[in-house]
Amino acid sequence: MNNAAIKTGAPRLASLDAYRGFVMFLMMAEVLRFASVAAAVPDSAFWSFLTFHQTHADWVGCSLHDLIQPSFSFLVGVALPFSLAGRLALGDSIAAMTAHAVWRSLLLILLGVFLRSLGDPQTDWTFVDTLTQIGLGYPLLFLLGLRPARTHWIALALILAGCWLAWALYPLPGPDFDYAAAGVPADWPHHARGFAAHWNKNANLGAAFDQWFLNLFPRPAPFVANSGGYLTLNFIPTLGTMILGLIAGTWLKGSLGPKDKLQRFALTGLVCVALGLILHATGLNPIVKRIWTPAWTLFSGGLCFWLLAVFYVVIDVRQHRRWAFPLIVIGMNSIAAYVIAHLLEEPLANTFRTHLGAEAFEFLGTAYEPLLQGAAILAAFWLILLWMYRRKLFLKV
Repeated sequence: MNNAAIKTGAPRLASLDAYRGFVMFLMMAEVLRFASVAAAVPDSAFWSFLTFHQTHADWVGCSLHDLIQPSFSFLVGVALPFSLAGRLALGDSIAAMTAHAVWRSLLLILLGVFLRSLGDPQTDWTFVDTLTQIGLGYPLLFLLGLRPARTHWIALALILAGCWLAWALYPLPGPDFDYAAAGVPADWPHHARGFAAHWNKNANLGAAFDQWFLNLFPRPAPFVANSGGYLTLNFIPTLGTMILGLIAGTWLKGSLGPKDKLQRFALTGLVCVALGLILHATGLNPIVKRIWTPAWTLFSGGLCFWLLAVFYVVIDVRQHRRWAFPLIVIGMNSIAAYVIAHLLEEPLANTFRTHLGAEAFEFLGTAYEPLLQGAAILAAFWLILLWMYRRKLFLKV
């Protein structure tokens, strides 16, 4: 929801801010560097567990960290019906709102490119950042938000089926395909065989598209492949995730009672998760977040429905809000949180080192130094956001 919704008296659901704050906290908490601690205490199952859920799955599968981007994208869709209602109540025309949506899209795309270029000698024209991916799909999401609910389901089905078919029809790599040249070891353990190989890392339709598209932009060396396997075309199935959020937001804003809303969230989540698992288990489509397969869109979207249901029932239905205040502070300034996490980690670490000394965070031993330094940085992030919250400084795009 944006300021227009607030000015017109539309209820601001604290659950949405808390959910958004939760996923932004997971992103900011990367500074805790659980992997460094786990490497120092390799026999600890506890730190291994935390490390797994603070990193992305290598390819197939899902960790808690993998739910950050789908949740953020999903919540963009959830917020849209409230935003549209607020702007219409203020008297904004469809043309004015459309122009704003296009402008917002452009800002998100360029902000994502800017953040991905930090420290590079020139602009890194890559389009896989979360903000860029949302920006690429946002104008279409906005137009769908103006259409009836039936259109949302049709658009979702067309996007998922179209993406699946396009990847399935793209030829499989031949036996002489040079995986090493595409940045993937030939003996990489995540190579799929059979039909699922259409979605193998850097040997798929999206990778071929990027080898053409990204080389249209100035770059120090020709683009060959993304080391993580991420794709520009991920924005299309990501739009599917945002449409699932749009469906949830339409229900949330509607006249249904809380019990009916929760039942819809729970059932839709179950269907989406089940469909994603069935596609994966049958080999028709693997669950891979890095290339946002249709199975991933459904699976992660279902989990987003369930997370939304939990936050909604606890905070807005049962009115247990006090515990969520730290998350709400982050969630009401999610763009600022995203930018702060990208820009301030290193300056804050250097500041602590300068004023507290190089060994300030080693009092529990060197194994836990990255954790303690990260905790101090994370606390500084939150205090900055708290200062902005109390002064009503909200960064909007």
